[in-house]
Amino acid sequence: MTEQDHNRSAQNVQRRRVFYIPGYDPIHPRRYRELYRKEGAAQALISGYDLTLSPKQLEGPYGWHVTSTQDGAAVETDVQVLYWADLVRDSMDLGITQTYLQLIRTAWTYIGSGALWRLMRLRKGPVIAALYPVIFLLVQLMLALLLAWGLGQGLSLMHPWAAWGGLIVVPFVLNWFRKKDGKFFAYYLMHDYAYSAHFKGANPPALEARITEFRALIAAALRTDVDEVLVVGHSSGAHLAISILSDLIRAGEVPAEGARLNFLSLGQVVPMVSFLPQAGRLRGDLVYLSEREEIFWLDVTAPGDGCAFALCDPVAVSGVAPEGKRWPIVISAAFSQTLSPERWKALRWRFFRLHFQYLCAFDRPGDYDYFRITAGPKRLDHRFAGRQPSKSRIEAPVNKFIQISERVAP
Repeated sequence: MTEQDHNRSAQNVQRRRVFYIPGYDPIHPRRYRELYRKEGAAQALISGYDLTLSPKQLEGPYGWHVTSTQDGAAVETDVQVLYWADLVRDSMDLGITQTYLQLIRTAWTYIGSGALWRLMRLRKGPVIAALYPVIFLLVQLMLALLLAWGLGQGLSLMHPWAAWGGLIVVPFVLNWFRKKDGKFFAYYLMHDYAYSAHFKGANPPALEARITEFRALIAAALRTDVDEVLVVGHSSGAHLAISILSDLIRAGEVPAEGARLNFLSLGQVVPMVSFLPQAGRLRGDLVYLSEREEIFWLDVTAPGDGCAFALCDPVAVSGVAPEGKRWPIVISAAFSQTLSPERWKALRWRFFRLHFQYLCAFDRPGDYDYFRITAGPKRLDHRFAGRQPSKSRIEAPVNKFIQISERVAP
């Protein structure tokens, strides 16, 4: 046996491609590189392995190269971010008045369709997160109007008609809140939920075009000499990945031999879209992907993440689970157990930060370790072979809208 054969027998991954699909995020993807660098170094120190980042070695989307030695095996990984932040920024480029009109349309879409009440039967956390920007933006408006009334009362002492002059403070107050949205996240979250609600669950044309571009990049990676192509979808990036991978398989772009295609969904919010009336495309993709043998799909959430539909099987709760359903395997990252009591206490009420914990280090890691999965010597399907889904997963089919859109190969 040659040294190369011995190395292959000791591990099942020597070279890997990772495609990371972020959620609704307007920030440049270098943020994810820095997060990977910082948290990967912390996890390597805790878990006792080596992990080093270097500049990307491939053409195409923004990314980086990872060299890691784990369990005595060396692995080379190329990570690339499938970037749609430009579409996000375009959707957020609204004035204050436009945002309040968007608030009305979005609230009506979820309430009028009945989706909101059905979502609450799954997990209250993400529904509260969805209601937060609506309530907080209305509170901002009420405070602005209250200050306007107070000023108007003072001005009315000079002349009754002068009371209307108090309204001059309204745009200043609302603009102040908007400038401080980096602390409040009200405008950001409002635009996030409105993005899916605008077409009632259907993808905007620009997003469909980006899905096609992403599919082509993954298809090209599957034709290279690597052992695994791993697609990671975080938050709303998870439902984009579902459609991308469904189109990829329909098009016959997964080779029978060569790289293994695996899918890891993290902190998914699929029901926020699949429960909307015009989300037939996504529901059809959920049905299709859940049956395919060309892929292994692991879904990881945690009850401690109030922004995700924790332990909700996205196929089953959407009401479209077929008889031949294989995927996903739904497991918990169990933040309260995999983080030390001190760390859990520090993060417990930092909801937005916890939504990104899946991409970070755990000081008491269990079988979920983001850096072993993305840079270690085992493929995702081998690492979790035989893994039973969480007993506390939710599979109740509570969605009202279950019609699907049949798609042909792209």
